[in-house]
Amino acid sequence: MAATIDVLDNDDLRAILRRLPAADLLRAALACHRWRRVASRCCPRAAPFLGYFFHPSKDSDRTYSDAVFDPLDASVPRLSLDFAPDASNFQVYDSHQGLLLLEPAVKLPKGILPRFLVLDPATRRRVLLPPPPRDTVADDRIWRTSRYYIGSALLSRAHPSKLCFEAICFAIDDGHPRAWVAYVDDGDCRWRALPRDEDVQVEFDPWLFEKRGVHAAGKIYWHICNSWRLLVLDPSTLKFSYLRAPDAFGCAKYRVGETPEDGRLCIVTDAESQLQLWVRGETRWSDRGWLLERKIVDLRVLCDMMPGLPNHPMFRTISVWPSDMDAARSGKVFIRTMGYGRFSFQLDTGKLERLSTETGMDYGHPIFAYFLAWPPAFLAPEY
Repeated sequence: MAATIDVLDNDDLRAILRRLPAADLLRAALACHRWRRVASRCCPRAAPFLGYFFHPSKDSDRTYSDAVFDPLDASVPRLSLDFAPDASNFQVYDSHQGLLLLEPAVKLPKGILPRFLVLDPATRRRVLLPPPPRDTVADDRIWRTSRYYIGSALLSRAHPSKLCFEAICFAIDDGHPRAWVAYVDDGDCRWRALPRDEDVQVEFDPWLFEKRGVHAAGKIYWHICNSWRLLVLDPSTLKFSYLRAPDAFGCAKYRVGETPEDGRLCIVTDAESQLQLWVRGETRWSDRGWLLERKIVDLRVLCDMMPGLPNHPMFRTISVWPSDMDAARSGKVFIRTMGYGRFSFQLDTGKLERLSTETGMDYGHPIFAYFLAWPPAFLAPEY
């Protein structure tokens, strides 16, 4: 009589399940109660990366379509936002811990705090958050006259089996940032306004802030157009601060992110007509606490790999710039152009890939890496 898989003890079964990719491990966990218990002890610590969400766009008319999902490979389910029909009226502004945070696509007056749509594409759940009530800030009528809304971000998630999370939005009130924190428990939302951060002075036009924050090395960063500084939020203290970019950048474009190998804070830039990677580090040769780790590729070489760019050398290099480090820590840098397409560049291999959809539209900016909330509900400790 042939032996069945039931003859395997738990140690042998665990040794087998540990070799499976995350998607196959989840399928195996659904086989029976015993396999689920063993699989729960084989879960990788890092959340599985599933793919990217983005808004397809056309540089010719600067129009954006509804957000779509590009799966990592054929084993990943093709996620979509069709379970939230109102998502077509919103644009994605953050992706964190299995959630997407969206803001209205229509432009609101600068002093108006918007509604927020938060989606869990993996479990197809949604919640629409109202804007922070005016009575959360004392004398709000006075502050509204100078208020300039900037953006929002997801802070944390209590548990992957529930739609319980914290989000933040902030505005500039008379030259200082003020944040509102949303505490959401299975659809119930409670807002709390924080005092203005008097330690951070915004002495420039708030219009220069980018609305989208970047999660990197445990903090959230907002780029500022044509500035040598970034605005930083520490989620543990909810305090703002500035972070200086290296003086060597001059007027170069730069983007903050994480190193692919170990998740250190880094910056990719096009300074000195090169694609360069800088990391945080204090030595006698550091520049504002940054160290040049790699000179990756000359911009002229990068431009020669892209079809359709202008022939004039100066126009070619200014038509190309880094738009983001891949938050999936794949070792890729996303490249934007002035109407000539969207690309990804692999730092280690030098491979350049055009990013376009089957319908011929470009991947819009930004491109959001989507990770599964981890561990899933049926493998969670309290299940």
